[in-house]
Amino acid sequence: MFLNKFTQLAWVFCLLLVWGSSSSLQASSHREAPMIADDPLADNVDLYAFRSPANRNSIVFVATYVPMQLPQGGPNYYQFGENIRYEIHIDNDPSTTGDDIIYRFTFYKENEDPSTFFNIRLGQQNLRTRYNLERSRNGGASFVTILRGGPVPPPNIGARSIESAVGMNSTYERQVKLARRNAITGERVFAGPMDDPFFVDLAGIFDLGDAPRQNGQALDGLACMNTSAIVMEIPIRYLVPRGTSGPTSILDPNYVIGVWASASRRSIRTLTPGGEEHSGEWVQVSRLGMPLTNEAVIPVGMKDYWNSITPYQELQDTLLDQYFYNPELALYMDDDLFGGAVPGFAPLRIQRNSLGAFDFGNGQDGLFPLKGSDAVAGTALDDAIFGTLLLPGPGKPRSVDLWPIFHTGVPNFPPYQLATGKDGNPLAAGKPFINNFLPTGGDMLRLNMAVPATPRDDPNFSSLGLVQAAVLGLTDPTYASNADLQFIPNMDGFPNGRRLQDDVTRIELQAVSGVVLAAVGLWYDDYIPGESASPVTDDLLGVLTYTTGVEANDKPFNKSFPYLALPFAGDDPCAGEVADNTMQLSIAPLSQTPQLDLQPTVVRQAGNYPNPFRTNTTIQLDLATPSQLTMDVMDVSGHTIERWSDGASEGIYQREWDASAYPAGLYYLRVANERGEVLQVIKMVKSR
Repeated sequence: MFLNKFTQLAWVFCLLLVWGSSSSLQASSHREAPMIADDPLADNVDLYAFRSPANRNSIVFVATYVPMQLPQGGPNYYQFGENIRYEIHIDNDPSTTGDDIIYRFTFYKENEDPSTFFNIRLGQQNLRTRYNLERSRNGGASFVTILRGGPVPPPNIGARSIESAVGMNSTYERQVKLARRNAITGERVFAGPMDDPFFVDLAGIFDLGDAPRQNGQALDGLACMNTSAIVMEIPIRYLVPRGTSGPTSILDPNYVIGVWASASRRSIRTLTPGGEEHSGEWVQVSRLGMPLTNEAVIPVGMKDYWNSITPYQELQDTLLDQYFYNPELALYMDDDLFGGAVPGFAPLRIQRNSLGAFDFGNGQDGLFPLKGSDAVAGTALDDAIFGTLLLPGPGKPRSVDLWPIFHTGVPNFPPYQLATGKDGNPLAAGKPFINNFLPTGGDMLRLNMAVPATPRDDPNFSSLGLVQAAVLGLTDPTYASNADLQFIPNMDGFPNGRRLQDDVTRIELQAVSGVVLAAVGLWYDDYIPGESASPVTDDLLGVLTYTTGVEANDKPFNKSFPYLALPFAGDDPCAGEVADNTMQLSIAPLSQTPQLDLQPTVVRQAGNYPNPFRTNTTIQLDLATPSQLTMDVMDVSGHTIERWSDGASEGIYQREWDASAYPAGLYYLRVANERGEVLQVIKMVKSR
C-alpha cells in the first residue's frame, strides 16, 4: 500500500525526532551521555594532538574536562575534581596490546583562607588546587611520579579578584605563566581553566540539523564559556617505540601514535555528614578519542556503555561497528531516504552511483561486490593484506572509509591514496597522502608525528585539515602534477591528529557525506566517466563548500605554550550574554537578536554586527516603510551619549558606530520615528 503525502511527512518527522533524541551532534563531548552528564567534573570534553607549531620536535596534547563553564559561575567555581583519575593514554607500538604510555593527573585542594566566603582575598585562594603527575611506560603496570604539587591557576573571577591589591595583585596572563611546569623527565605541563577551544552552532545542530541555519544567523554555542584543560608538550623521542631512529619519510609508520583520554572514579561513593568517602576499584566513567563519536554515531542507549570500555575492548566488540557501517547522519544526506527533511544538509549528498557502479547509501553494499576479485588483489581491500577488516560483508557500505578513520587509521596503501596518478582507477596506486594506520585499538586520535606542522600563518593553512590537503593534492599544479610523495599543507590536520583550529564538525559531516571516497577517486554521482570534463562536479563542490556557519573559535589561540586562549572572566561583558564572535553576516531575525520588538510593522529586522565588538559595529535596520529616524545611543544609566537623525527609504538601512572613545560595557540603541514613537531598542556589547 502506498503512503499518502501526509503519512509520509509524519513518518519522516517522527524519525527526525528519534534522531534528535538518540544521536545528538553535540559540541564534541559536552554532556554527551546520560550518566556522565550528572558528573561534569569527570566528563571528557575534547582531545587534541598535533605537532607543535612552535617546537617542531614536540607533540602537543590537550585534554579538556568539565564542559560549558560559565565564567560568572560562582561562588563555587569550576575546577578539576578530587578523587578522579584524569589520564592521557598513548599507543605507539602495533606489536603490543593496550597502552604503551599513560600520563595520570590527580588533583587535590588546599583551603588557604577558611575565614572568608570569597574565592580569592588578599593574595590567598580559598580551595587552591594542585596536582600530582605520574607516568607509566609499561602500559599501567607501574607509575613514577614526575611532578608534585603542580599549581592550577585560580578561576578568572574578575579584575578585582585577579588584578587588584585586595585580590591576587597580578594579571591572569601571569597566573598562567606561573602555572607552567616542567616535569623532572622533561615534559612541559599546564593544567587550569582556559577558553573552551571548540566551536559549533549548538542550537542550530540540535534544532533537527538546522546547520547552517535556514532562517537565521549562526551562533557559536560555546562562545564565552571556559573549560578545565590539561596541556602537555612532549618531545617526539619520548613517544616513539624504544630503538626507533629518525623518520624515513613524512609517512613513517614507526611514528604513528594513537591517543585517547579518560576519567575514572572509585566504584563506591559513601555520603557522610559534611562530605563523602570513596573506596573500591577504579572504574572508567568517561573517555574520548575522535571527536563526535559518542555524540553523533553511538545511539543514546549505548552511550554509557561506550564510555565504560577502552578503545582496545571496542575493537574486539563488533556490536558498535554497525553504527559506523551505516551512520545515522547519512540518512539525512540521501534524497532517497530523508535528505529532503533536513535542508541544512542539502549540499551534503552520498555517492549512490559512483562511477556508475558503486552505491554507498545506508544498507547498500559499497565496494563489497569486488571482494575476492582481481580488482582488489594487492590492495588494502584484499583479505590477504588486512584480513576482513575493510570488506566484512554486504550491507556495510562505509566499512571502507568511516570505519577505518575511527578505528584503525588509514594506511599509505592502495586504495587509500589520492586520485592523482590513478588514471581513473580508484583502486590503483596514487599520490601518497596519509599514513596513520595503527590497528591495535578502536576509537583514538591517530597522528603520524613525522608529518611537519603547517605554519599557522601560512596562506594555505586551513581549518579543513586533510580535506583541504586533499583538495590541493588533486587540483593545485604544485602537487597535482605528479604522484610523488610531497608535504602538502594541512597534512598535519584532522583526522591526522587534531589541531586547535580544525573545524571537526564540518570535516566529519563532509566525511559522512563521502568526501574521503571522492578523494581516492570514487567520485560523486554527477561525474560521468568519459563525459565529465572534471571530477570537480557540482556535487563535490557542494560538499567542499558546505559550512555549518561557525568556522572559528571565539578567541584567537596563543602562539606559544599552552596555546589555548585565556579563559573568559566573570566580569567580561559577554558573561551571561549570548555572543556571536564567529560570523559577520547581515542580520539575525528579531527572535534571535537581543532587542525589544515594539513596532515590527515599521522595522522588520534590527541588529548590529559584530556583537560584541571592540571599537566599531555596524547597525542595520530592515524598514517596512520609508521613515524619518532618530537614533539615540544610550549607556546603561539611560543617558544619551550620541544622537543621529536620518531619513531612510524602505529596505536595508546601515550606519556604523565608532565606539572607540567609550569604555567597554553595555549600550542600547533606541530607534524612534518623527513623532517620537520608539520603534526598536537594540542591545550592544562593547568588549575590552
